[in-house]
Amino acid sequence: MAEVYEDVIDSSRRGLFNWKELWRNQELFYFFTWRDIKIKYKQTVLGFLWAVLQPLLMMLIFTLFLGRALNLPDQTLPYPVYVFSGLIIWNIFSTGLTNAANSMVNNALIIKKIYFPRLIIPVSSILVAVFDFLMAFVLFALVLVYYQQPVSINALVYWPASLLTSIMATLGLGCWLAALNVKYRDFRYVIPFLVQVLFFLTPIIYPASLIDYPYLQYVLAASPMYAAVEFFRFPLTSVMANPTLVYISLSANALLLLIGVVYFRRTEDYFADLA
Repeated sequence: MAEVYEDVIDSSRRGLFNWKELWRNQELFYFFTWRDIKIKYKQTVLGFLWAVLQPLLMMLIFTLFLGRALNLPDQTLPYPVYVFSGLIIWNIFSTGLTNAANSMVNNALIIKKIYFPRLIIPVSSILVAVFDFLMAFVLFALVLVYYQQPVSINALVYWPASLLTSIMATLGLGCWLAALNVKYRDFRYVIPFLVQVLFFLTPIIYPASLIDYPYLQYVLAASPMYAAVEFFRFPLTSVMANPTLVYISLSANALLLLIGVVYFRRTEDYFADLA
């Protein structure tokens, strides 16, 4: 009697990210990302311009209504440049987090039909936000030219570092919320509120130095996007934030990444049943 072999397809537990498996399925990153981009801008009149208009309109609103009301101390940056530099990097987090948190539910039909590394789905959702960032960055460059804002050569280091920090912050929290959202659909209501709270806890429209109480500055630094925003502004101001606050933010970022990906990997086998 011939022996019968059975192949079992499941997720690997050999590593946190399992880079080999992700590399074998690298083309899926492109297909999922490009599909989400086309869906996002399908049947829109302005198309990709929406990625530019959002930070631009927010910059105008904050400049017109909050610039003077906040009574900010002297800044080395014009306030519109200050706000825009924070918004452009923040939108990676806000858009990417919302997309990633809902990605598993939105792709439930695909998850049930075939196995592939589930981590590809939230990562692709975040790459859509990175695409929007690249579109908005063109306008940001024009804003710098308009205000004649000099940019230090260290932008070649700090802007990529800011982008990488933003992606890590979004991936960690996004994977955690994506896994939780599969099982507890209440999180779809928590996500917008969480993004809004973190927006005001991150020094985007105001500097952390505006806070008089040091312990409150530590609370602000616990935001995973604090370091990313400071990295992005550093080539413009040549003034780095308190290193302690930056280290606190990077530590929170790394902790969220570890917790988020570990929880995602431990629960991904149940996604097909719960999605």
